[in-house]
Amino acid sequence: MYTLREQIPHDVKGVIEKIAKAGYKEVETYGYSAAKGYWGMDAKSFKDLLKANGLTSPSGHFGIDDFISSGNKELLKPLIEGAAAIDNKYFTIAYLGDSVRKTLEDYKKVIGRLNEAAALVNQSGMKLAYHNHAFEFDKHEGGATGYDIMLNGSDKNLMRFEMDLYWVVRSGNDPVAFFNKYPGRFVMWHVKDMDKANNGINTEVGSGKIDFKNIYKHAKQAGLEHLIVEQENFSMDPFASIKQSFDYVDHELIK
Repeated sequence: MYTLREQIPHDVKGVIEKIAKAGYKEVETYGYSAAKGYWGMDAKSFKDLLKANGLTSPSGHFGIDDFISSGNKELLKPLIEGAAAIDNKYFTIAYLGDSVRKTLEDYKKVIGRLNEAAALVNQSGMKLAYHNHAFEFDKHEGGATGYDIMLNGSDKNLMRFEMDLYWVVRSGNDPVAFFNKYPGRFVMWHVKDMDKANNGINTEVGSGKIDFKNIYKHAKQAGLEHLIVEQENFSMDPFASIKQSFDYVDHELIK
């Protein structure tokens, strides 16, 4: 859904219909709040809309920096309720703000909080997941990275990872190396391609420089359950873009 963040606030029903028409069977939400729901729709109405279009939502993206800073679990409960209400399987942390992840000690605090959140999420029948960008791979003292801290410090029974392949590649790392080192931990992938001329922008899946076919050979090792197309910028109509990416994934990648 974040791919269509410019469109969906203005026409939730129409956007959902177009996503389904492009061939998708699942969507990942973002931006839920108890006050505004899902783009102005309460959770039940949004779930009914998904169902009417043959869609489910295995994951939602949430921001919990306020909980990480304060430890106040009451901040999490409305978000968890919103995720559970549309049958999310994964409650996914979308991003960490600069203020909570400056040092390795910060990351140790973060993973402690995420383990606390994961236990709470588990009570609602879901698992916590974490979505990376590139900053997690910055090296700190001793050469360790935030991603190392998170993978090694998380409760394997309660927490999973959503690997954004674009950000891993852009940071100079190899996704497959992580699958081999931490098998079964990467249940979701963001399949987001890198423009051949400019590493800083995205392009339609299959038309950029990331070798998704080689990466996908290791899907079982990773523990993959859901492939999620994401794109943050466009050189064509966004709905034509998501259709092109879907067709590549469906016909070329997972054939």
